[in-house]
Amino acid sequence: MQWLVTVPDDRRARLAPEQYAGNFCAAHGPLDVRRALLEAERCYYCHDAPCTTACPTGIDVPTFIHRIADGNLRGAAATILSANPLGGMCARVCPTEVLCEQACVRNSGESKPVAIGDLQRFATDRFFAADAAPLFARAAPSGRKIAVVGAGPAGLACAHRLALAGHDVVLFDARPKLGGLNEYGLAAYKTTGGFAQQEVQWLLSVGGIEVRTSARLGADLGLDELVRDYDAVFLGIGLGAVKSIGIPEPELVGLGAAVDFISDLRQATDLGAIPVGRKVLVIGGGMTAVDAAVQARLLGADEVTIVYRRGLADMPASGHERDWAKVNGVLIREWAAPVEVLGENGRVTGMRFERTRMENGKLVSGDESFVLAADMVLKAIGQSLDQGGLEGRVELRAGRIVTDADGRTSLPGVWAGGDCRFGGLDLTVAAVEHGKLAAASIDAALRA
Repeated sequence: MQWLVTVPDDRRARLAPEQYAGNFCAAHGPLDVRRALLEAERCYYCHDAPCTTACPTGIDVPTFIHRIADGNLRGAAATILSANPLGGMCARVCPTEVLCEQACVRNSGESKPVAIGDLQRFATDRFFAADAAPLFARAAPSGRKIAVVGAGPAGLACAHRLALAGHDVVLFDARPKLGGLNEYGLAAYKTTGGFAQQEVQWLLSVGGIEVRTSARLGADLGLDELVRDYDAVFLGIGLGAVKSIGIPEPELVGLGAAVDFISDLRQATDLGAIPVGRKVLVIGGGMTAVDAAVQARLLGADEVTIVYRRGLADMPASGHERDWAKVNGVLIREWAAPVEVLGENGRVTGMRFERTRMENGKLVSGDESFVLAADMVLKAIGQSLDQGGLEGRVELRAGRIVTDADGRTSLPGVWAGGDCRFGGLDLTVAAVEHGKLAAASIDAALRA
């Protein structure tokens, strides 16, 4: 990122070393045994449980909770991971408040659902801490080889299912580490202790998966060659391009992408070496905006403001995420659209905004404008598909890959899933399900 090289040292190490450790510890700690057992006893173990239906990967929630209550933590982990091989990370980052926990029947008579996400984390954390021995065995070798491009949640889930089915998998990724957004795109306080890589290594331990990193589609890999050399191809390439904010973006020190800021934080060995402004603006309203804004505060920024063009009710970030931002001292300003990036002597100094409003169902800008001072501006208005290597090869719609329900693209022998797929939910758990469905479809096609 630009500021990692050019921002002066006086923007680094704003806090004492012990403050960084405290600020970036796990935001939400795990349940202890006593609390987990008490919470497990609250489950009604419903038949045709709505929580299971609400889970995109179909985890049998009552069964894994019942196994926790019985003290069978390996069995609980097996129930979770058989449906979702990234169940440990999903327990940390899934919006359970709008998925399984929202569907919990206790919501109808009480104000508090069973803490399904916390119990899922309890079971998987205990499993990984014990020995994380393989839970599943591979089928007999099929003699088929599949290329999986992209080692994020969709690609990892697809590779795991294909390997279990007896196929050989070559897993490609553009980055040096596997994990995709789980490794590079989540706030550091959401997944601590190297858990993303621990989960990846367990997933790979099933065998049959060869890893090739620093291999990018369109640059190092050609889709035609992959189709020629492999029995099937799965694309789980995510959304690698950062969207423009729709106005001129001059080359100024301190102006950059929120996803790069978050990635640098996740990979940093010394948080004090990460530069941060005193007054930080984050443009956008999703989870990435909240993650960047909160972490800027935790790095020592004096003022951090999220600016969103619509009202709070329209923000993609959940109410839980918005509350988390406010608790950490982040100001959210709604109904404002950026119109100009301001700079001086090669550095960003602020942004000019126009007030917005809804008029006849459309967002319009008014005549009133205002300026917010800043020495760092982070763009967090979403990402788009990097179409390198895809041009003219697969059907795209709204900038994403069109597939059928099983992940088949318009190009024979090629499947796709995750954020790059048109019509998805842009959630880790949804990407995992895409990978599972595509693996089943690939397996069926190869055995037909």
